[in-house]
Amino acid sequence: MSRYLSSRRVQIESAGYDDENGRASETPDKDDANGSGSMKLRPLDSNVTEDQEPFMGVKVRRKTSRLRDYLGDYIDVPSRPRLMKILEKQGDRKVLFADKLLKFTSSGKMKRRILLITDFAIYIVDPDTDALKRRIALAAVEKLCLSELSDNFFAIIIPTEYDLLMASTRKTEIVTVLVDATKSASDYELEVSLSNRFEYHAGAEVVKEIQFEEVEGGVKTRIIRK
Repeated sequence: MSRYLSSRRVQIESAGYDDENGRASETPDKDDANGSGSMKLRPLDSNVTEDQEPFMGVKVRRKTSRLRDYLGDYIDVPSRPRLMKILEKQGDRKVLFADKLLKFTSSGKMKRRILLITDFAIYIVDPDTDALKRRIALAAVEKLCLSELSDNFFAIIIPTEYDLLMASTRKTEIVTVLVDATKSASDYELEVSLSNRFEYHAGAEVVKEIQFEEVEGGVKTRIIRK
């Protein structure tokens, strides 16, 4: 786990793996019994600035993030037959974004996943087996939640299902792609909500709140079960 995170120059306190149902496969964190955990992320660059839409001039952005070229497909989807088969089965052919990231389960543990975004849907895939874990139609997404600080977290809010909390160093590109894709597919502007404290449904009966606090050297993040 530490090797995966450090390769992206992101440091997170408290890490572990569990299965898709939230059952811990390793010793749980000391706060896990209460459904909460504490994490600290250090920014890639200490020089930050404010960006324009879709962050509405509020989101604090790193200059390296703002000037980064967007490639879209970072895992070469056409070279992975299983991924192509999943997309073809669903009738999706146009990949707007594809990359590995961290997904948080209902217990607050982290799992490595592939996020695929097409012009119709969001796919969550196991990177080791290329097995589909979840598909979400873009039309089902209500909004995106982010902090106002320089961190890697974002939540995808889906009212008819449970929500997604993920972390990626390509968050800016992901948000931009989702906003543009939703507008193209459904002709409505996807809401981007910016707050240093927001709730999300981690499971059918699990509501959590994620809190962000700017501290010396980075951003401290805490997840609490409501």
